[in-house]
Amino acid sequence: MTARVCVVSLMAAMILILTWGYQASSHPGTDGIRLRCGSVLHTGAVKSENHVGEARRRLELGAFLRVRRERITPEDVGISPGIRRRTPGLRREEVAQLSGIGVAWYTWLEQGRRINPSVQVLDAIARTLKLDRTERDHLYRLADVPSVPPAASAGHPQPPEIQTILDALTPFPASVVSARYDVLAFNDAYAALDPAIVLLPPSERNVLWHLFTVEEHRQPLVEWEQETAFMVAQLRAESGRRLRDAHWAEFVRGLSEASPRFADMWARHEVAASDTRRKSFWTVDGEVLNVITNGFTMAAEPGTKMWIHTPDGDETQRLLTELVRRYREMGAAEMLRQGIRTGRRDGVTH
Repeated sequence: MTARVCVVSLMAAMILILTWGYQASSHPGTDGIRLRCGSVLHTGAVKSENHVGEARRRLELGAFLRVRRERITPEDVGISPGIRRRTPGLRREEVAQLSGIGVAWYTWLEQGRRINPSVQVLDAIARTLKLDRTERDHLYRLADVPSVPPAASAGHPQPPEIQTILDALTPFPASVVSARYDVLAFNDAYAALDPAIVLLPPSERNVLWHLFTVEEHRQPLVEWEQETAFMVAQLRAESGRRLRDAHWAEFVRGLSEASPRFADMWARHEVAASDTRRKSFWTVDGEVLNVITNGFTMAAEPGTKMWIHTPDGDETQRLLTELVRRYREMGAAEMLRQGIRTGRRDGVTH
């Protein structure tokens, strides 16, 4: 009877240790055992779940590449199909050669092996397989790249229908802006509202860079401190979803170096979500426009929004109509030069 009780007690102790986990005492000279609830089973479950998710991602990547490879004919890429071709579409070695990578390496990628393709390699494969923007974004996600590099996105203009919508909104200023505040498209009213930003090359049209680095008499916000702080808080919230994104990290680092005021706001760790806001803008002549700003998420591009500024009063609507007329007649550069406010040089008005 006593032996049976001992066995039962020992089995119970073993179950407790296996279920709760154990940790040897951290105090020298003691022999005690401290229980930690769920540590062994929880850690093992998380590791197993992560391993399964990683394996599935690699298999999905391989399947996606294979299907897209089989969709491209040799004629599509200037290769003679030949007589003895059993493979539908391109062969693996043909994709590798056209992409400038090793055949074995590309084969491993399709087979779901544990390799980490670089951004350059993914770009080359995407070009060879003639992936559209949505397919390219999907490829990056399957390859566990945090986001499509800005350079890749910038190479793809907005669909014509987006520009048609923007133009139809004139004289209301409207633009398409990424989560990082890159200006991707805009209408004439937006250009008339902020001529300085539209004069920049497309790859440099970033609202935050513009507001923190342009000369004070050429930045358009009346409540500069309030609005830029809100935008930086939005950027901080978005960056929390992209902690592994080197492009975002580089953007923040570069702007922090270029603008101590941005660096100070960024260091506050404030976060904010988009909402309807009333804003005031300076015109090139120093008049004030009062608008109501709303952002609408673009279905085809998560994180990208169409921002529309509607007049908050008849006087603002009149001024916007006049600004659009002047922009169409003289262009952004001449508007800035002739503007009573924006045409200043060292405090002197032209």
